[in-house]
Amino acid sequence: MTDRIVRYSQFDIEITCPLNDLILAPGDAGAAILVRRKGAPIAFWMQEANGNQRVEASELARKISAEAADKILGAAILEELMPPSPRRPLPLVTIAICTKDRPEGVRRLLSSLQEQTVALAEGSGLDILVVDNASSDERTRELAAAHPGVRYVREARPGLNFARNRAVREARGEIIAFLDDDVIVDQHWSAGLASAWADNPDACAFTGQVLPMELETDAQIVFERRGGFRRGFERIRFGPVLLGNALYPGGAGIFGAGANMAFRTEMLRTLGGFDEALDTGADVPGGGDLDIFYRVIRAGYALVYEPGFMVFHQHRRDMQALLRQYRRSWGLGFMCYIRKCMKSDPERRANLIRLIWWWIGYEVKGFFKNFRKKVQRQPYIPLAIFCGELWGGFTAFFGGYERSVRRIQEIRRRCP
Repeated sequence: MTDRIVRYSQFDIEITCPLNDLILAPGDAGAAILVRRKGAPIAFWMQEANGNQRVEASELARKISAEAADKILGAAILEELMPPSPRRPLPLVTIAICTKDRPEGVRRLLSSLQEQTVALAEGSGLDILVVDNASSDERTRELAAAHPGVRYVREARPGLNFARNRAVREARGEIIAFLDDDVIVDQHWSAGLASAWADNPDACAFTGQVLPMELETDAQIVFERRGGFRRGFERIRFGPVLLGNALYPGGAGIFGAGANMAFRTEMLRTLGGFDEALDTGADVPGGGDLDIFYRVIRAGYALVYEPGFMVFHQHRRDMQALLRQYRRSWGLGFMCYIRKCMKSDPERRANLIRLIWWWIGYEVKGFFKNFRKKVQRQPYIPLAIFCGELWGGFTAFFGGYERSVRRIQEIRRRCP
């Protein structure tokens, strides 16, 4: 599959305003539609243009009703029955941006955070911390210096979890939020976190919705059609058990994504921070967020997924980069995390083995389902994605985590 430009125009609709026809640009392959109610996201879908240059308001209304009628009605009833009450304010939040050689992404993210800073100016505010993870030049330092109020530290040991742990040590806030350098925050990002915090005063971890920043290439469309980072539009509170899920909390991807997550700072310190043998860079570029979510739940803390705590992610634009992501981040990284859990949590070992078999079955079913679609000349997910994930998982199962531990030990010796 080539990296064609197949742009989907993106629309952000507020249902408390009158609906209008959505006009597509000439040549658009389709539309990606985000629906909100009073600022809160309630639905998202993609639809092909099929030669049309507009989505009529009547069609849009029917689709919104099909996707979110229950949610809209429930929210309206709740507002009638329970008038708004004073909200428990957020404490000081440290926003950690861990980055390496991507100053333009950091610049874009800092720009999106300006609205959040203004919104919280009367409260505790935000403590923005840029952790420069062994970058090859001074561009990130210079960028941070040009933004008043942004703190900068350099972490010489390469690896995302080294940078995350440096952020935990440097954090001033009661809450620490991690944002990847390839996202921007929604205008209601801090309000979403504040709502989840107020309604769950005992929770120690929070994750949020991650939607696409753009949909302009085959690779971006494929990634989003396979689910992307989306986790739905209902708030979910996760505790020690999840009824009906015997593999819980092993399938930690259900909790959210590391691109947008927040924790009580002291809780992270108590847990010992992030495992530095996961999310190490090119060798194991994944698993660190899965591991910390798993450990939070196994330690008995509550984790809340809040869709209003939302960011937009810059998906990989070319197919080769996407295939590497599936093979290494979502194949190799996933299996390294599982192998680590099997060592550190023997009580759950049988469940983790069952999770491995479930994962293999899921990938194999996906392969054959899309193979049939390919044969029938229907739109399909490239088969190399399933093969890549399986191969990455296979190579990691046989000593991948152990090899990473040895690499990290060497890094610590070189950069004490």
